[in-house]
Amino acid sequence: MPIPFELILEQAPVSSQTRRRQRFHEWRQDLERATRLVWDTEAPVAVPVSVTITYFFDDTPVDVDNIPKPILDALKGLVFRDDSQVYDLLCRKRNRADNLRIEGPSQGLLAALDNSRQVLHIKGTAAQNQEIAF
Repeated sequence: MPIPFELILEQAPVSSQTRRRQRFHEWRQDLERATRLVWDTEAPVAVPVSVTITYFFDDTPVDVDNIPKPILDALKGLVFRDDSQVYDLLCRKRNRADNLRIEGPSQGLLAALDNSRQVLHIKGTAAQNQEIAF
């Protein structure tokens, strides 16, 4: 599956700073397995990438600044050659108890939100270097 890509995990992200190292390694393996399912046998891309990460939670949230690093590290070598190719990164968390309006969700995301209390959604596209919006 070339860029764009979408990954959906029906679980919370795990910080690389966690004291529970075994849990972190299991989570990373889950992410890598999910990536291989959608990425198939494609080689990692060599183009600049834009990544959007959204964590939907209904309990105790993870600090938003702890979410992206282990995800990007897990995608390195699978989706892109190196995380230095990530030119744009948007990471957000949303409480499911809030009145959320989700525009343009995929069927996979809708199904995950129906099935799970915690959903991690990762979407990647080719970065548009020439565009800068403030």
